[in-house]
Amino acid sequence: MKVQFNLLLGVVFALIISIFAVINVEPVTVNYLFGQADWPLVLVILFSVLMGGVVSASLSVFRTVSLKKQNRVLIHEIEELKKEQTASYTKNSIKKT
Repeated sequence: MKVQFNLLLGVVFALIISIFAVINVEPVTVNYLFGQADWPLVLVILFSVLMGGVVSASLSVFRTVSLKKQNRVLIHEIEELKKEQTASYTKNSIKKT
């Protein structure tokens, strides 16, 4: 259900941005470090949204990769502690007999 809601929210967001971009078609001057150019505002808006999505997705991927790495380390530590606990339990049970 959460995935469907997020998909619906994404479609609504894309639709709003598309409508906003299409009604703003007049040319605007875009200043670069090395010059300037006239671009239709629709392209400036769509490019800005695209770059925002790329930056957001990149940060999300970086966070996911770091969390997966941390998860692997923690799982390895748990396995080592289980082995240590099992060995300790076996030694204690042998001493009692």
